[in-house]
Amino acid sequence: MDRVALRGLKARGHHGVFPKEREEGQTFIVDLVLGLDTRPAAADDDLAKTVHYGIVAEEVVAVVEGDPVDLIETLAERIARTCLKHEGVEEVEVCVHKPDAPITVPFDDVTVTITRSRV
Repeated sequence: MDRVALRGLKARGHHGVFPKEREEGQTFIVDLVLGLDTRPAAADDDLAKTVHYGIVAEEVVAVVEGDPVDLIETLAERIARTCLKHEGVEEVEVCVHKPDAPITVPFDDVTVTITRSRV
């Protein structure tokens, strides 16, 4: 399986369990690795035979900016479902970063990473 990766997609969302997170929102960062067979696209040099990562990026940002959820686990699941709707994408790894999570000690990042497939 070949991989197409999108790293560092940024969007503002209102996800979290605390009222302040829901009211003020925060930046979320998403990394994606899409698993698909790129050979048909490469053989014919044809965008229609691969995944259009620009469209995927726009859809993922719309999910992050969309309806709020309590958990980034839920957000990651929604993003994975969105990616798997694209024909040819057989598997997706989604990593959601929440760098401004409400944690009382110094930290660099909080992430949840999931892998989902059509199977």
